[in-house]
Amino acid sequence: MKKRDIVRSNILFNDIINKGKRICNKYFLICYLKKDFIKNNYGIAVGKKIGNAVTRNKLKRQVRNIIIKNIQLFPNYHNYIIICKKEVLELSYLKMEEVLVSLINKGEIK
Repeated sequence: MKKRDIVRSNILFNDIINKGKRICNKYFLICYLKKDFIKNNYGIAVGKKIGNAVTRNKLKRQVRNIIIKNIQLFPNYHNYIIICKKEVLELSYLKMEEVLVSLINKGEIK
């Protein structure tokens, strides 16, 4: 994922969360909002209740890597925010990838 593919604006980040559609499971919440451009943008949110900065940054790196490996599963013309829940700490990396990919496949993102 390139730096240009990241949701940077706080206003846009909140707009996607508040106005977008949602799919969720026990470990992740994905908010997405349709847009006009073909390129997707991604944001990853990990709350302070999950752990210290080291733990949060590790989760962000892992989720970013999962997005890069499975970029073809995300339909175009959308902005995505992936929010990690506290239960994600129980998962190994492989299980986390499996859960996130199944959530993307389960959700009918159009």
